[in-house]
Amino acid sequence: MLLTNKIAIVNGAGGAIGGAVSRAFAREGAAVYLAGRTLANVEKVAASIRKAGGKANAAQVDALDEDAVERHVREVAAETPGIDILFNAIGMEDIQGPLLTEMPFDDFFRPIHKAAKSQFITSRAVARHMAERGRGVMMTVTAGPPEATGNIGGFGPACQMIEGLWRGYAAELAPKGIRVICLRSSGSPDSPDFQEMLRQHTEATGKPAEEFIAEISSGLLLRRLPFLSEVADVAAMMASDRSSALTGTFIHVTCGSRFD
Repeated sequence: MLLTNKIAIVNGAGGAIGGAVSRAFAREGAAVYLAGRTLANVEKVAASIRKAGGKANAAQVDALDEDAVERHVREVAAETPGIDILFNAIGMEDIQGPLLTEMPFDDFFRPIHKAAKSQFITSRAVARHMAERGRGVMMTVTAGPPEATGNIGGFGPACQMIEGLWRGYAAELAPKGIRVICLRSSGSPDSPDFQEMLRQHTEATGKPAEEFIAEISSGLLLRRLPFLSEVADVAAMMASDRSSALTGTFIHVTCGSRFD
């Protein structure tokens, strides 16, 4: 197994990506500490992990609450040998579909503000702990490459902000032995968040969801979108020692939205 005896914190663990990554980490041998704003959702993921024979702990933690985040990190660090992995899959509450010229500022800025605050608070708390130990892996997920994309509101700027933060961490934390990696996903068709995004685009543009998916897929080399399990499997590999030479890296789990 890739992550035997590793300790992982997953923020946003009650969501689709967070849940999938949590299950993949546990399957590969990690003890997973799941955190999320809605405890029932986090508990459901933890229960599925334990049922499959994995190790999981669930906690209600609002990623925008600095005190709660810091307390959770301290508690995990105190009851384990130390935190090896952080994975952030925190939702942004973005609205997609409307044109920027028709969008209220609050709707545009909400995902940017939430992403900036939650990603910074959660990553800083774990980075301080990892720096003391001299090792660790910090990971997050954004959506696709930075080419111009319309009808996504503040979601695109929020993703660019996260990637900028992760670049800064990569430069600052490498001397401390901490690897910093960002996954880029083009969206997973089996994710409820993706289905909600489709609904918003259909409502705003009148374009059928099937047509929208076909347009996206036509621009991908594999002509399809990545499933949640595929994103989670890549996350497990990146978190493992088999990826020990990778940091400051953006991994495209997009079925070929771009190639180098």
